[in-house]
Amino acid sequence: MPDDLAIRTKDIKGAAYFLDAAQVGICEMVETAWYESATAEPHSHAVVIMVRHGRTPEADNIAHDWVKGHENAVAELRAFEIAIAVSEHIQWMGFEAKAHDHETGEVDINRLSVLAGLTIRDGVNLINPYLGDEFAIAAVTTDYPLNVDKPLAQSAKNGKGLGYWLGLGSAVPGIEWNRRDKRATHLSAYPMEQVDRVERPTTLIIDEEVPRVPKRAEFFARSEFGDLGEKSRIERGRFSFKHPFAQAMVSLIRRMVPEQDGELTGAPAAENSDPVKNAKALKSLSYLLGSEITGICEMPDYAWYSHRKDGSEIPYNHKYAVVMLIDQGYETMEGASGDDFISGAQSMRSYMRGAEIAGVMAEHLRANGFPARPQTNADSDVVHPPLVMLAGLGELSRIGEVVLNPFIGPRLKTVVMTTDMPLEVDKPIDFGLQKFCSSCWKCARECPCDSISWGDKVMFNGYEMWKPDVERCTRYRLTNPKGLACGRCMKTCPLNKVVTWEGPLMTRIASWLGVNVRFMKPILIPIAVWADDWLGNGIRNPLKKWWLDLEIVDGHAVLPRKGVNQRDLNLDHKIDPAEQKMAYYHASDMPPPNSNDPVEVDRKAALKAKELLETPAEALARVAAGGAKPDHYNPTPPLEMAEVAGEDKTKGIWDK
Repeated sequence: MPDDLAIRTKDIKGAAYFLDAAQVGICEMVETAWYESATAEPHSHAVVIMVRHGRTPEADNIAHDWVKGHENAVAELRAFEIAIAVSEHIQWMGFEAKAHDHETGEVDINRLSVLAGLTIRDGVNLINPYLGDEFAIAAVTTDYPLNVDKPLAQSAKNGKGLGYWLGLGSAVPGIEWNRRDKRATHLSAYPMEQVDRVERPTTLIIDEEVPRVPKRAEFFARSEFGDLGEKSRIERGRFSFKHPFAQAMVSLIRRMVPEQDGELTGAPAAENSDPVKNAKALKSLSYLLGSEITGICEMPDYAWYSHRKDGSEIPYNHKYAVVMLIDQGYETMEGASGDDFISGAQSMRSYMRGAEIAGVMAEHLRANGFPARPQTNADSDVVHPPLVMLAGLGELSRIGEVVLNPFIGPRLKTVVMTTDMPLEVDKPIDFGLQKFCSSCWKCARECPCDSISWGDKVMFNGYEMWKPDVERCTRYRLTNPKGLACGRCMKTCPLNKVVTWEGPLMTRIASWLGVNVRFMKPILIPIAVWADDWLGNGIRNPLKKWWLDLEIVDGHAVLPRKGVNQRDLNLDHKIDPAEQKMAYYHASDMPPPNSNDPVEVDRKAALKAKELLETPAEALARVAAGGAKPDHYNPTPPLEMAEVAGEDKTKGIWDK
């Protein structure tokens, strides 16, 4: 650990802000801050975390009665989530730490917030210069030495001067908060209502031909079973959380899994019979809890996995999917290479937040008589990408099986809540991404393992897509020696931008033109792609790097043994599409859904499987002529029970 307390403090505050704390302050721990009933720990410092209240839905919104009076509880949940993650982060670095909230904590958090320079006492009330009294706080006590903040002067009660409104010092401008406050609570912070809606996704999906696939066939699951070899199997258990901060969020993710399934504890009320009102209310609730953008679609049969990892069948029993996008954090991604030691934490942040949001929503619906289940990264019965498209949240991109949103690009993870509550569905969107990705190869150029296609779209298992080499991508992400997993494609995509008042003026103008002046895309796209490189978008911004590069080895945080990836742009890299070797594992090449033994991948056969691919035009012509579904779209059937042998490896990394 660095001796410089400023560097340590930057890491801790950066972690809290990365998890969306509104403000963070640090003070020395005083003996009198411990409650009389508590046993005072030998902790020298306290990290105090503040979260702003969310917005109460309008009076004519069903969610108004759900939320009114509970705004502080929602903010307290977020503050405590952040405190737990920060405390575990400190613990993984070898120090003592403990998270406290108002309900279960052992310290006077209000007093600590004054000492840490976050609040001022105004009689019996606590006031923050920017949030007034609309905030919740939690704290972390620790023996980890840090720099401390000074208490606020009594004259600092109102901080909303010109600097606040303009966002001086790189803060979120007050005009941005004001813009968001003027939008209805069922609308996200981004103007999705301005994006063109279409009847079908811009990606061709031949619904009748898309196979239902087992979880066992997903390549990270295949690595758990040993299909990719012993090294990949071992690294599967640590590859994206071998950094203290990423690992700190894993325990929260794991602990939410048992809560995903629950019994109905109520009966549907008459007021919850209107699909339009229900959809509006659920969107308002999702934004209060932390979703970035939310959409709703009906569940197609093929979006359900066919079998769990243990080989048991998954029934498709919910009609609707509420699909939510969770931002992975632009500011942090700006400081990263995309495949260094913070990339795993970006994923864990979104998985943790998504599981929390969907979990609360599902529990709420079950209490009101509607079956519901969160479908999270740790335990999902559904395939997410088609649902993201059908719910009108994005289009499929050159990155492959990644859906891009017009406002946050590829910088997202998804969580889904399936339910039978009657809901109005959203239509898919068309913001011209197919044309854009056809003219831009930046993600393919910057991919460190050349797994993104340089060629044209093909049909794969019923979908039209730029099919990536998923095996190669998975192997790199699992065994990346100089970082955690990989997000280079997200980092370097020209659509990875900030398009609100927080972002540059030209970026906001370009985004508006891209969404609202579609006829100009043939002219604008080449300029945008060229300008993105010319401006250096995709390089690392050292001012944005707040984290310490550390690697957990045998339970201890050490300096990364192989160093740290420090990639910027690879402008001269290019591959002839005809020469690019891509492996295609069709449904017929999947392992049996109930196989416990390793089913070794046959890469030579997968390279040859390219010959089976159709172009979208060829697939449409075949269907129009009454041609049969290709045989390779049929998944490998389950083994007969007598054939099932070997060690039971159905427990995944989230169960360990």
